[in-house]
Amino acid sequence: MEEINKFGVYKKRFGKKYVYFTKSIYPGFRGFDERIEKFDGSEFREVRPERSKFVAAIAKGLMQTGIKPGAKVLYLGASHGYTPSFMSDVIGPDGFLFCLDFAPRVVKDLVFVCEKRKNMVPFLENACHPETYEDMIPKVDAVFQDIAQREQVKIFVENCNMFLKQGGFGLLALKARSVDVTKKPKDIFKQVRAVLEKEMVIVDYRELDPFEKDHAFFVVKKK
Repeated sequence: MEEINKFGVYKKRFGKKYVYFTKSIYPGFRGFDERIEKFDGSEFREVRPERSKFVAAIAKGLMQTGIKPGAKVLYLGASHGYTPSFMSDVIGPDGFLFCLDFAPRVVKDLVFVCEKRKNMVPFLENACHPETYEDMIPKVDAVFQDIAQREQVKIFVENCNMFLKQGGFGLLALKARSVDVTKKPKDIFKQVRAVLEKEMVIVDYRELDPFEKDHAFFVVKKK
């Protein structure tokens, strides 16, 4: 089992391809019917890059995330909790994950995951209105966003401005077709880069094909 760039994400070769894992901090947890591998006395959970844009970006060579042991993270668009559950492993028992989604149906599943993982808490909130949860969430080391909305860049910048510590990292999984279906994804990526550069420092960028079509992943640092 080989750790990738100290991200807390591991890879192991099976035949001609790599499979990705996190080291479980809650052994016995299987929230998503994932494969479990035992190695060197620890339990590892398989995370599929085609289901997790965070791991897809790492598989594409991402060099910096800001997601590390002990980190406090605001996760926007937590959905059923798939990627948050693996990020919970990465930040470890001394980190904490504030998981936010606006859809009651998926937050029901998210609550179940958070009950099994004590470094996660769910919020039923709309990321378009960070002022409504401003008093409930402290300054964090990282903001992660995976939201399919036209105004996703505006939402990301507003939440980073409100919650991200100075020098903290913002991670944006951008869905080009949600921004403007009439434009080429690469043109959208260029436009978004220009907007983000006005607000923060871009430290890494990856396009997520073949794991996610028409998606890009930006990592920024708050000035």
